[in-house]
Amino acid sequence: MKKLFWREQLPLILFTVAELFVVLLVFWYDGYDHPMTAAYALFLGLTILGGYLAFRYFTHRDFYERLSQPIKSLEESIKHNESAPLPTALSELMEEQYRQYRTVMEEWERRRKEHMIFMNQWVHQMKTPLSVIEMITQEDDNDSFKSISEESDRIRRGLEMVLYMSRLETFEQDFSVEPVKLHQIAVDAVHENKRYFIHSHVYPEVRINPDLTVQTDAKWLRFIMLQLLSNAIKYSAGTGLKVTIQAHRSERHVVLEITDRGMGIPRSDMKRVFDPFYTGENGRRLKESTGMGLYLVKEVVYKMIHQIELESEPGKGTTVRLIFSG
Repeated sequence: MKKLFWREQLPLILFTVAELFVVLLVFWYDGYDHPMTAAYALFLGLTILGGYLAFRYFTHRDFYERLSQPIKSLEESIKHNESAPLPTALSELMEEQYRQYRTVMEEWERRRKEHMIFMNQWVHQMKTPLSVIEMITQEDDNDSFKSISEESDRIRRGLEMVLYMSRLETFEQDFSVEPVKLHQIAVDAVHENKRYFIHSHVYPEVRINPDLTVQTDAKWLRFIMLQLLSNAIKYSAGTGLKVTIQAHRSERHVVLEITDRGMGIPRSDMKRVFDPFYTGENGRRLKESTGMGLYLVKEVVYKMIHQIELESEPGKGTTVRLIFSG
């Protein structure tokens, strides 16, 4: 605060000292050579300057303090108790800016909520015709119907991602911790991806103790499992190998692992696999990659205060670990 004050007043101090020096020179060259009188005049000028600086400092002290310290909230930036004209005018300007900012933000927030409501309603409306399509395709083993069924599965996975992404903004309101059996979650996720496994010629393997439980949110854990299984199947399609889901308990954690034996992730992509919309080298090979699956998984895992790790070796496969505390 003091540094800011002296930096602002430095031009005035230099100007006043120069002005006094010039006045003394004028008197000196005019023949007035009384050093004590000149020194007394200089002392009076500096005393008046000091008095002004002291008055300026104490009347603007709160103002300089506000400018010197970072604010913790927008509301704090518009608080003022000064009566001096400059701080008062600046505070009024900031208050007006704040009101305009609040108006704009409230309008954007209203539009965002309307958009999210529309997206949620749209997703639920799309699920109805999708369910009808799935019922029709299940009644016939025709190859064309099988292709339609596979595409409907892909659409359903996309709709689920949109729905959960919209819920992520209100995560705290949609989060409930309870004991969850990992084996049941894994079996349900495998069942939901059954046709995807069959079509991709990849086979699930669940190796989890049926009694192993963790404290988490079942719905969000199901979403994580579906996304990780979808990635594992997608990047190991056509290999005829297994995707293994296993879990074990350590001293402080429960670790859930999903391992595929597919193409793996290039080392150059490892640092960015959790970035939004990043598809990497493998994503360029597979057109259906969005780059959002692992990003959403990471966001959900961090909000649930769990941990996620990923290991991969090109040509040999990928292992994703979920680490649950306790």
